[in-house]
Amino acid sequence: MTSGLWELVLEGVWVTVQLLVLSALLAAAVSFVVGIARTHRLKVVRFLAGLYTEVFRGTSALVMIFWVFFVLPPAFGWQLVPLWAGTLALGLTYGAYGSEIVRGALAAVDPAQREGGIALSFTPAQRMRLIMLPQAVPEMIPPFSNLLIELLKGTALVSIMGMGDLAFSANLVRLALQESAEIYTYVLLIYFVIAFLLTRIMRGLEKKLKAGVGKKPVPEPDLELKRAETTGVGGGGV
Repeated sequence: MTSGLWELVLEGVWVTVQLLVLSALLAAAVSFVVGIARTHRLKVVRFLAGLYTEVFRGTSALVMIFWVFFVLPPAFGWQLVPLWAGTLALGLTYGAYGSEIVRGALAAVDPAQREGGIALSFTPAQRMRLIMLPQAVPEMIPPFSNLLIELLKGTALVSIMGMGDLAFSANLVRLALQESAEIYTYVLLIYFVIAFLLTRIMRGLEKKLKAGVGKKPVPEPDLELKRAETTGVGGGGV
């Protein structure tokens, strides 16, 4: 490829990274707000949070992007730029999935911890901030890591709005070169590199957070297999 076409691809990578960061921040905020709301003592709060989760989990992210970009603006008399429309649609959609991660992690905290907070006369907000979240957040990191990778792959959907992300830029280059195999191989490699870096970052964050609460991170499968082969434990031999 020529330098001009490479510049187009790199611009697409930058747009994809921007969209990923912005939509991940929105999804994280939605995940915690809705996930915590699903554990609220008031039934109406739990119902509304559950309704949000079911609506956004039960709809297509692609259709949601169409709806936010083409349907929502005329109703209010304004138009969202593709970056913000994609951020809103992806953040709200993946935030619904993330809220289940938050709810599940909070539910997995030992009930004795909650009872200890009650015994110390902590308010519900104090119990959540000082007891529940510090123990639940480290357990959220592995599933959040998977969700972040899914969000990265979901950013390719914004190309339907004509947004110059990696997928859209790659298609323009493909049309210019009339060559699919080369350009899409490069694109696959770029997505893989970004996903690999995200995985390493999230793994480091998990270790740091678990160390803060006195826990050890779950060993990676390949490392555990090598350890078993070295020590002879778990090999299944007699």
